[in-house]
Amino acid sequence: MKRLANKNKITFLLTRCLLISIMTYSNLVYGQFDHFITVAGNKLMDGEQELRFISFNVPTLNYVEDNMSFEQTNPYGLPSEFELRDLFETVQMLGGQVVRTYTIPVRNKNFPKECITYVEGPGQFNEEAFQALDMVLALAAEYKIRVIIPLVNNWQWMGGRPDYAAFRDKKANEFWTDPQLIDDFKRTISYVLNRTNTITGQKYKDDKTILAWETGNELENPPQWGIDIARYVKSIDQNHLLMDGYYAIHGGGGYHVFIQEYAINEPAIDIISTHHYEPNAQDMITNLKTTVDMVEGKKPIMVDEFGFIGTTGMEQVIDYIVEEDALVGGLVWSLRRHHPEGGFYHHSEPFGNGVYRAYHYPGFSDGELYDEKNLMELIRQKAFAIQKLAVSAIQPPKAPTLLPFTDTPKFTWQGAAGASGYNIERKAEQEDEWKTIAYNVDDVDTPGFDLYSDETAQVGEKYSYRIRAINQAGVSEPSNVVGPIEIAYLTRVDYTRHLMTLFSSEGLSVQTGDYRSFKEAFSRLHGGKEAQGVYAVPGEFKAIKVYAYEATEKPSLSFSVSHDGAAFQAVVAQVEEYKSTEENYDYLIPRLYAITMDQLEGTVPLNFRNYFRFKVQEQVDIVRVEIEYE
Repeated sequence: MKRLANKNKITFLLTRCLLISIMTYSNLVYGQFDHFITVAGNKLMDGEQELRFISFNVPTLNYVEDNMSFEQTNPYGLPSEFELRDLFETVQMLGGQVVRTYTIPVRNKNFPKECITYVEGPGQFNEEAFQALDMVLALAAEYKIRVIIPLVNNWQWMGGRPDYAAFRDKKANEFWTDPQLIDDFKRTISYVLNRTNTITGQKYKDDKTILAWETGNELENPPQWGIDIARYVKSIDQNHLLMDGYYAIHGGGGYHVFIQEYAINEPAIDIISTHHYEPNAQDMITNLKTTVDMVEGKKPIMVDEFGFIGTTGMEQVIDYIVEEDALVGGLVWSLRRHHPEGGFYHHSEPFGNGVYRAYHYPGFSDGELYDEKNLMELIRQKAFAIQKLAVSAIQPPKAPTLLPFTDTPKFTWQGAAGASGYNIERKAEQEDEWKTIAYNVDDVDTPGFDLYSDETAQVGEKYSYRIRAINQAGVSEPSNVVGPIEIAYLTRVDYTRHLMTLFSSEGLSVQTGDYRSFKEAFSRLHGGKEAQGVYAVPGEFKAIKVYAYEATEKPSLSFSVSHDGAAFQAVVAQVEEYKSTEENYDYLIPRLYAITMDQLEGTVPLNFRNYFRFKVQEQVDIVRVEIEYE
């Protein structure tokens, strides 16, 4: 027994040493801030240094709400490590020190059944989801970026107040007064604050990476609820600051809701926040000045969200934030990151006047309508100015990652943070030197589609491919190499940015806008009844794919093929629908039409493989056409 007891003791001590070593290693790898952020008067303090910032809201930091690839029926998910590193590297390049998430997601009855959320029911928490938030905080510490976390959403987006009420078959507004609903929300607060991060080993309430908890996002709460929740948070966590999330928002048409007296006077509330979407800078600054006067220097004020005005106006507002000591900083709405399968996540803003979409750094031609490139550079300049630092020099991007492909040189890649474009390089099997075959190809396309198709390759030859990221500072190291690939066929792609890929067309136009209905695709070929388009390729068709969005219950496209562009024979396409059960967004029905020449054997002459025509029966919007040919 004594030997067994000694053995158990040794095992216990070794296990304890191992756990200490793992936690120590985690802290070394992921980093750790030296101080919790504190308040001194109306200032935020990082130790003895004042903290002021210009940065971004990142509403999808801990939860993906816009996984909009064509065949994806569930837009929700969890971020990967690649996505988070891309995001934090981007914020670093922009000079940001702080980001704000959206909220802790709650299951919404309109979500697809297969989607994952954080709060699955009263007191029911999804471990896999919270491990994603663990990674957010661990990587934020590594990149030295503080995080603000609102605890609940007032709205249905990603789930919030209405869904806590729905769990109990109660009305949304009962969330503020019903003891059972308040207790349900407090259970979530307790779980979040007391959670131990599975990566760093720290409890959330002990993690200096968190700048502040926010009672929620744009909450329409009565004062007593705000006071009660603030005090409850502080009863669990006295390390972190608490920001009031009352619906202090300013918009167009003279819509103004100012901060509440309870937030100024309640000791458990440390920071005042306000949101600004006025249509011009003058009104925005006027309302900010009113807020500053109301607070009278008693507490720090944060411009929690602002945006949706032109670059000149944004500069005036940001200059006011920088110059007004009563304001600790501002967070622009909003920033999106690269997608792990290529391209970026995209998000059109319902209240962006049909103009503004989420921003991507360093800005791209797709964002020209809202001056994305200049706005992103402005944010970078001001982020350093508020810190009273010289603007850091832009560095060449890191190497991207080329994703695998076979048979045809149509491919995509994981983008590099800060890259404005990519050079495509190719090497034939018998050659020693790499040749650049395309310059400055951007990757701002929606996820799910390949970013580049090499039609200059020769069928039957073997090639290797790699890419380099570029920006104004230079060129990255090369990516990984894919190949040698034996080319079985080529692919002509119509990206629907213009009509020039078509051989001919009638009644078609290129349209942009209303992005959300088309899963954020930037442009599309729009056609009404009897519209048509013809494609031709320098070879023989192998397969054809047409990606279309339609409102009709039945498919709206018909097809035919030809050998000379004059005499056409009808063919039947296989149709796949990818309709989502998600009801929070106004998606049209995605339909993929596919035709393979193998399926047409015996019904169509073999030489009818050079021209391809589609006709519109009702109305259609085509976002992409791919034609494989030999």
